[in-house]
Amino acid sequence: MCVQQVIIRPMKLAFRIYCFLVVASLLSGCGQKKSDEGYVGSRSCIECHKRFYHLWDSSYHGKAMQPYTDNFAVSNLTAHAEAIDIDGVKYQANISAGKGYVTEKGPKGAKKYPIEHVMGGKNVFFFLTPLERGRLQVMPISYRVITKEWYDTTASMVRHFDLEEDEAVHWTDRLLTFNTACFNCHVSQLRKNYDLATDSYKTVWGEPGINCETCHGPCEDHNRVFREAKGKETQPDDLHLLSWKTLSAEQRNDACSGCHAKAASITMAFVPGEKFFDHYDLTCLEDRDFYPDGRDLGENYTLTSWMMSPCVKSGKLDCIHCHTSSGRYRFAKENHNGACLPCHDKRVADIKSHSHHKTDNENSPTCVGCHMPLTTFGNMNRSDHSMRPPSPASSIEFKSPNSCVMCHDKKDDEWAAEKVAEWHPERRWSKRIVDEGKLVRWARAEKWEHFAEMLEYLEAEDSDVIVIASLVRLLAPCPDQRKIPALRTLLKHKSPLVRASTAVTIGGFDVESVRALLPLLDDEYRLVRIRAANALMNYQRNLLPMAVRKRFEEVEKELVESMESQPDQWSSHYNFGNYWGQRGDLLKSIASYETAIKLRSDVIMPYVNASIAVSQTGDGNKAYQYLQKAYELEPKNVAVNMNMGLLMAERGDMIVAEKHLRVAVADCNSMPQAAYNLAVIVGEKNPAEAVELCKKAMEAVPGNQKYQQALMYYMSKLPK
Repeated sequence: MCVQQVIIRPMKLAFRIYCFLVVASLLSGCGQKKSDEGYVGSRSCIECHKRFYHLWDSSYHGKAMQPYTDNFAVSNLTAHAEAIDIDGVKYQANISAGKGYVTEKGPKGAKKYPIEHVMGGKNVFFFLTPLERGRLQVMPISYRVITKEWYDTTASMVRHFDLEEDEAVHWTDRLLTFNTACFNCHVSQLRKNYDLATDSYKTVWGEPGINCETCHGPCEDHNRVFREAKGKETQPDDLHLLSWKTLSAEQRNDACSGCHAKAASITMAFVPGEKFFDHYDLTCLEDRDFYPDGRDLGENYTLTSWMMSPCVKSGKLDCIHCHTSSGRYRFAKENHNGACLPCHDKRVADIKSHSHHKTDNENSPTCVGCHMPLTTFGNMNRSDHSMRPPSPASSIEFKSPNSCVMCHDKKDDEWAAEKVAEWHPERRWSKRIVDEGKLVRWARAEKWEHFAEMLEYLEAEDSDVIVIASLVRLLAPCPDQRKIPALRTLLKHKSPLVRASTAVTIGGFDVESVRALLPLLDDEYRLVRIRAANALMNYQRNLLPMAVRKRFEEVEKELVESMESQPDQWSSHYNFGNYWGQRGDLLKSIASYETAIKLRSDVIMPYVNASIAVSQTGDGNKAYQYLQKAYELEPKNVAVNMNMGLLMAERGDMIVAEKHLRVAVADCNSMPQAAYNLAVIVGEKNPAEAVELCKKAMEAVPGNQKYQQALMYYMSKLPK
């Protein structure tokens, strides 16, 4: 028997250090046309649209980014009286007349950083300062608008999860670089102009804030045509810009989602009217920034929970029903329940019967108050856009928030659950929320003893798209091969999100899966096509029919373009490393991993995969160096210990190999290979332990002939 090698496929990133801007670093391209041609700026709109211009100019869209000035400071900020200590370095803002700046005083001396730009304003003002190589950096201290307080920017974004605690990143981290992270959701008609060779930017943009042309397209022709028609009896039928009146509800939602989704971009060229899943992938409940039941935990954007909303699923609701094009809420002061009309007119007319609350005082319940409760993370407020009913039972199960105890803050979830049970004894929605949350929680924890329940949900006709996509992604390490037929069926699902997620999980390793994947090369959504092409990279393309191979190569170009779209992201180069490895070009693969490491030296995945690629070239010493660096970063990581164990076994150091494989065996469901290989190492001296290890491997992968043969072999070695 020989020690089995394993190739680590792309896996989900779990930063030990994480802040809200990692989300924005995945966002891109909202409103960015493929060229600058025809853009003339929002001030050109004043001539005919003065009222709308001023509504926009003063809105949070208009002020998403603005230059820092004395007038801004006087109107919006209070003096920063006491410096903030961050890891032994003190930071203090100076906003007196003249150029604003932040002072830094620490062991290395004092330094001033000028404040050049301001982002946000609804909840928080973030400040930007220029650093080397063209970077604009989010500064270490920010300003909370509601409480008028200065605070430590990244410390406010730390997550505290059950499995691990995150640490605040240093303010100079790439995750807080505007050019990399925030950019196109705060300025308009941006050109990043990143140079990989020098790791530098020459970023420019048309206007700060989200301007008129972001949503309506370039206006030069529109302005010209209507100026020419001024004073004439008839006006042009062709507006020469995008009118949102012509868009469907889905198109309107997609247009807003580019900046209001926790998503990964696959192009940098989205314009309103196009399909969201032609340009983005969406983060779902596989991410621990969500409670298992889908409520917000960390910093999230709107689209994921929005897609879980029964109102949105009806196809009758879009973003601008409740919000104006400048982002204002239409029902903030008067007729606050009007947002739910006309669909829920009977309940709005009789709130008392529906809510079981009095409606004769200023604290009377509102539709939004109960169905879209407001929570806070990182000093920023956000409303739950799933619009589902309050579910205290879910809060008891998952510790997620519910609007009942937010309002009745002296009560607890148990009290609220009793009230809901009394008023709504059927509680069908609450049971469903709890049941779905349990499935997600089990899948996150890799409790595959519940696989049958997960499978049943995936096969049900009325299952939620977000939950399906979440489970499919979380099933990637599940060794139960009963998942494969179910996944093949889901490749035909009506949702492009589900089809794309399934293509990633199923891979293209067997003929039947390949046959199921091939039709997705002609899918109407780019996301689905490139995910299918990536899965098919595992299959020998010379076995495909010529016509299919030609189509595969066409979609492969889209896949490559998607990876090229963000050259300043480490993940782009990591993906290229995987791509070139699948193509058999180990030198390009290693070079891509090296670039990923250069851009983000504290992520283990490029090190692990680089070690595998290098070992295939025969350079065991270099492979060890990569793995050693990964081990220093995450000494308990299963993949690192698995590969280190295999490498050390190949080098003949069985003592060290055994040490690393024992760490990997602790997560045998994910790494049954670790149990098998450890059995090979210890089998001759301890066949009883080898038998138990082989049994563990077989429990994770029932029917595996190699594991079964090993089990029989070591059982034969047991004393009679």
